[in-house]
Amino acid sequence: MKHFDTQTRTELEAAAFRTLLQHLDANKDVQNIDLMILADFCRNCLAKWLMAAAEAKGETLSYDDAREHVYGMPYEQWKDLYQQPATPEQLAAFAEREAAKKGNKS
Repeated sequence: MKHFDTQTRTELEAAAFRTLLQHLDANKDVQNIDLMILADFCRNCLAKWLMAAAEAKGETLSYDDAREHVYGMPYEQWKDLYQQPATPEQLAAFAEREAAKKGNKS
């Protein structure tokens, strides 16, 4: 994206982020553990990255506020409405992924 000026690039990236949030909101059946297994990030990671971006700009954004932005509602409400217990298969796949990551770091 080097041919765009900084402002345009920032606007395009922001639009893509908003679209990602809309996509995740439209697909609440996709659980965070599924995202972690497949992509090594989840909605909570997005909230943490949003907090870090705010901090880098000298702004304050609480984790709760960041998660509410990402989830579109308070996190506890989202959990109550949409989060399913992780299946044994999901937990095994997540453990395998984490073990593989640790193996790659040695």
